[in-house]
Amino acid sequence: MILALSLLVIVHEFGHYIFARMFGIWVEKFYMFFNPKISLVRWDPKAKKITFCKPNPDDDPDKHPGNHSSWRDTIYGIGWVPLGGYCKIAGMIDESMDTEQMKQPAKPYEFRSKPAWQRLLVMIGGVLFNFLTAVVIYAGIVYTFGDMTINLQDATAGMAYCDSAHKIGFQDGDIPLMADGKKLTQNNGETLQAMLMAKTVTVLRNNKDTVAISIPKGFIMTANEDAENGQPFMDYRLPVVVAQTQPRMGAEKAGLQPDDHLLKVNNDTTPSFTEFNAALTNNKGKTITLTYLRNGKTMQSQVEVDDAGKIGIQLKNITKIYKVEIHKYNLLQCIPRGLEMGWTQLTTYVKSLKLLFTADGAKSLGGFGAIGNIFPAEWNWLDFLSITAFLSIILAVMNILPIPALDGGHVLFLIYEIITGRQPSEKFLERAQTIGMALLFALLIFANGNDIYRFFFK
Repeated sequence: MILALSLLVIVHEFGHYIFARMFGIWVEKFYMFFNPKISLVRWDPKAKKITFCKPNPDDDPDKHPGNHSSWRDTIYGIGWVPLGGYCKIAGMIDESMDTEQMKQPAKPYEFRSKPAWQRLLVMIGGVLFNFLTAVVIYAGIVYTFGDMTINLQDATAGMAYCDSAHKIGFQDGDIPLMADGKKLTQNNGETLQAMLMAKTVTVLRNNKDTVAISIPKGFIMTANEDAENGQPFMDYRLPVVVAQTQPRMGAEKAGLQPDDHLLKVNNDTTPSFTEFNAALTNNKGKTITLTYLRNGKTMQSQVEVDDAGKIGIQLKNITKIYKVEIHKYNLLQCIPRGLEMGWTQLTTYVKSLKLLFTADGAKSLGGFGAIGNIFPAEWNWLDFLSITAFLSIILAVMNILPIPALDGGHVLFLIYEIITGRQPSEKFLERAQTIGMALLFALLIFANGNDIYRFFFK
């Protein structure tokens, strides 16, 4: 987790740095992690000096004469508070709150002296580089490991369908077999288009019955609207197979083990996580009878469900449950595929943000503990790269939110300036920055407080 976040912070700040340098703006400091009072490592290229674990010297800009046109005019360092990093740009109100500098006459190499469009590009540089980093990682994954797919007929739990699909006759668990007599094999764009454009789709229901479903004319438009609203036409159903249990929660106390396949909650059959999660939600704060399969033997245990409807399990990845086919890409093919994967993750995450403004969404919010739990217990390159790419998308989205103190707040004020031709006053920007930082610290405390509460009490 520390390695992934450190890489992403450097990439994000480098996005700001490179655009600032392109436009001749002085970048005073470039730091990974924050350095109140002390820096773990501090490098001044111009003075050819490296210091370790020393108090921060007085970096008065007036003590650094010149036009600051070289990368050597920047101080590089590593702080001791691992909560991100920063790129201190001269003539800008940022997290450093260097208001004394803003009282001096504007200099040509400062941020505030540049045209609004240049300042806008500097501010979106970090977000842009995070998104491009995710695209590059995804492209590298499919080039190195290939694109993993699961044959539709191998997915014995079938598919989950959107509401519109249910209305025309599809049922969750149906396995698509044919579209107008053409055999269907993989859940990809070609298969989806064939199904939506067909007159009749044949499915396997309950792993025994063959059912023909008529597709209404123009249904593809309805399916596209659903997809835009975050409801894909179909996706693999995830069988409830335990990867690991969380300490001091119901699953661990009941003795559940990795590879246990959970089948029932009380009398409710749970062929996929959708039904399983709904059953737990209906039994918040209760003790349930859990039926599961272990080494071919059906077993039952009494399991406590907490007030949030959780028993404390991490699910096994679907690619480790079903047989996986790997599609290889060459160097030219992997680039558009990486872009497609990055854009899909970006749009999906943006659509999911609305859940944070619900009571359950707020409870599920987590900090560094929650992020750490995403990573596997043992090193795995594919998992590390996939998670790092996803975190890069999250970092891009969160930073572009129109909140003062975030990049998105600065972007909002710059767009206002471009449209109206008037720049917000420095006093307004200072106050907005202070309010934004207070909101961010409150969010940080709340998220990590959720982690601590779950660890000790849940």
